[in-house]
Amino acid sequence: MKGFVQDIEDLAVKNEEFRRVLYTAKHCQLVVMALKPKEEIGAEVHKLDQFFRVEEGVGEVVLNGVRTSIRDGFAIIVPAGMSHNIINTGNVPLKLYTLYAPPNHRDGVIHHTRDDAEADNEHFDGKTTEL
Repeated sequence: MKGFVQDIEDLAVKNEEFRRVLYTAKHCQLVVMALKPKEEIGAEVHKLDQFFRVEEGVGEVVLNGVRTSIRDGFAIIVPAGMSHNIINTGNVPLKLYTLYAPPNHRDGVIHHTRDDAEADNEHFDGKTTEL
């Protein structure tokens, strides 16, 4: 097993995709995201825990209806079952990474735009980065 050892801040800041799965382990998954100005992830609820870290830009996180401003350096933990959304309130892309525990998406999936993500009904299929 090789694991994952890379500069996550650099990968997140350089990412231009709405969603890019970087690494999938058996119990967690690393994903980078870029939200265009005024774009949002979209309100959702998962049956898993999720961690976000903002690397660039400004926005708002909405947790069970409570809005909080976020910016570079902020960390967010969303427990399973909690309604959440992240909104880019700035004029430049909001760059972040997220950890799903357990994995939520198919390993290696790339969604160029939010529309692509919404049109793709993919989910984690049990396959990890290192089979």
